[in-house]
Amino acid sequence: QVQLVESGGGLVQPGGSLRLSCAASGSIRSIYPMGWYRQARGKQRELVGIITQDGDTNYADSVKGRFTISRDNAKNTVYLQMNSLKPEDTAVYLCYASIHTTASISDYWGQGTQVTVSS
Repeated sequence: QVQLVESGGGLVQPGGSLRLSCAASGSIRSIYPMGWYRQARGKQRELVGIITQDGDTNYADSVKGRFTISRDNAKNTVYLQMNSLKPEDTAVYLCYASIHTTASISDYWGQGTQVTVSS
């Protein structure tokens, strides 16, 4: 069984920074793309950014230049560094990973961590 556990959310003032982490654990053979999505209250889930095994990244236009995704393959962990945060970045942030276990390749999600940007 595979678990994704996120940490690092919280309350921050506009212009501030936060760093999210997401660690995968379980019967993992390999992890393909990892990334972050977010869902604001009353809105659909949207992609924030994604990173391949080789470190190639892709970001939503709304966060380009402010957010940075990185990963540590040895630790099965993906990070999201969020700078210059805006109130519109307020949402539940969910970690995503495509994981090859001993049984199959499937998509996995974390439980979500709340990020609130407010003065």
